[in-house]
Amino acid sequence: MKPISLQLYTVRDEAAKDFPGVLRRVAEIGYKGVEFAGLHGMAPAEVRKIIDDLGLQVSSAHMAMPTAENRQQLIDECQTLGNTRLISGFGPDQFKTLDDCKAAAEQVAKAAALLEGSGIAFGLHNHWWEFEPVAGVLPEDILLASTPSVFAEIDVYWAAVGGVDPAVAVAQRKSRAPVLHIKDGPIEPKQPHTAVGAGALNIPAIIQAADPDVLQWVIVELDSYAGDMMEAVEASYRYLTQNGLAVGNK
Repeated sequence: MKPISLQLYTVRDEAAKDFPGVLRRVAEIGYKGVEFAGLHGMAPAEVRKIIDDLGLQVSSAHMAMPTAENRQQLIDECQTLGNTRLISGFGPDQFKTLDDCKAAAEQVAKAAALLEGSGIAFGLHNHWWEFEPVAGVLPEDILLASTPSVFAEIDVYWAAVGGVDPAVAVAQRKSRAPVLHIKDGPIEPKQPHTAVGAGALNIPAIIQAADPDVLQWVIVELDSYAGDMMEAVEASYRYLTQNGLAVGNK
């Protein structure tokens, strides 16, 4: 079993009001790690002290696409937080044509090159549009083919919305997938998500499709929820840990 982390975008509304309190609650539930998506106005050093005091690890962080202009700022923030996986992605307009896909792939290659030697790996997070074919090819595969060092953070729910079997998507890319975004729901992009285990996805099959020698973290993320989000975060933790699909601190 791999350790369980929470993508903090899940609790962005709560974190905007009390980020330290949210981090404490995530640790109290039993999550071993967190994946950042912004620091809600706090300095990286302040956040690092809080997570260290809570015994939380940093599984990864969603950040801006590295460029020559922001490279050093991103590296400094990652190093302060203790983060070794920087993850970015693209919007749907980037993949309308095959030339668009190739341009995005070139951007990925440049971003990865900018992080070489920093100790920070560069990865891509997908939505559904990376799993909708363009000229018979999936944009996800075009992006990954551009740079062998880039890893995939496969968002299994959005892969399903894109029309592929998420377990197959994971299995086909398992050598490139050290982290998985595990979310659940009705597989309808405009509908709220559910707690993990309460939706339409076969979560055990998806996690079991990963390479146990490559996978490092199982990361819960819910983009939306028709109820108390912290309750869904806790229910997702219970489902994954009680069913032997991830390991937490409780």
